[in-house]
Order: sequence, then C-alpha cells, then structure tokens
Amino acid sequence: MAAAQEGDRRAYERVLAESVPLIRAAARRQGVVLDQLDDVVQETLLAVHRVRHTYDPARSYDAWLSAIASRRAVDALRSLGRRGRRELHDDDALEAHPDADDATTATQREQEARRLRKAIASLPPGQREAVEQLGLQERSLAEAAAHTGRQTGALKVNLHRALKALRTHFHGDP
Repeated sequence: MAAAQEGDRRAYERVLAESVPLIRAAARRQGVVLDQLDDVVQETLLAVHRVRHTYDPARSYDAWLSAIASRRAVDALRSLGRRGRRELHDDDALEAHPDADDATTATQREQEARRLRKAIASLPPGQREAVEQLGLQERSLAEAAAHTGRQTGALKVNLHRALKALRTHFHGDP
C-alpha cells in the first residue's frame, strides 16, 4: 500500500486484488451471509480507495484493512436489518400474482386504455391538445409550443387543468 500511495499503479492493483480474501474473512467474522459478501467487498474496496491516504506505512496494512472491512460489514448488516423490518416476504404472493401475459390482465389494460382515451376526448380542445402533446407524445414544453403555436404558459395551465379534470373523472372529487 505504501508503494500505491506513492503512485505505483500496479502495486495499487495488486494490493486491492490481494485484499479481497482478507475483506471476505473479516465480513464473515461479522456474520455477513454469503449472498451479501460481494456487496461488502465492493463497499470496502471503494472505502479503501477513498481513504487510502490515511494508511500509515509504519502500521499493519492487514489491521487497517480489517477495521474498514468490519465497519462495512456492520453497515451491511444494519441495512439488511432495516430492510427486513420494512419488507414483507410472502412466497405464495409471487405464485398467486398474475402474469403480465395473462389474458384477463391484457383485457383489463385494453379497457382502461379505452376509458382513458374516451376521457381525454371529452376534454376541452386546449386541454386535450396539451395532454396529447406533453403527455402522450412526450414533447417538451418548447417543442409542444413550437408545434402548436401556443405559449408554454398556456400549455402548462391547460395540462394542469386537464390532469385535474381526469383525476376527478376517475377518482371523484379531488
């Protein structure tokens, strides 16, 4: 690492490559599961890169690296614990979830698309034009203004009013 600090690129690449087994061992000692090990290794190598200037060549590189790896392992465990409290895992839910190719799902999408097209068609002309230009054709405000000959402010107002009307149409009072 001392040579790497002095700018020896090959030494830096070698020290990083040779650090991986030590990082993995430190993470395993902290209790990191196998499927999280690669993430901890990557985070540790990134941390080493960011703080490589703090390494003191008079001290043990292995101890310095182990301390960083242990901290990254603890961070990963904390993150996994937080995620575990927020996420629900239900094996049956995945199997019960309809496939995207399911015929009933496709029919429902077609019906929803028809309802949306009908609702857009019922909008006043300025609002309909704003939805078509900015929403459906995904033009920028400048492009829509140039294409329609309308001011960007008018397009914004019409889009806002159109979205409010569509929201009311589908969900009732806003």
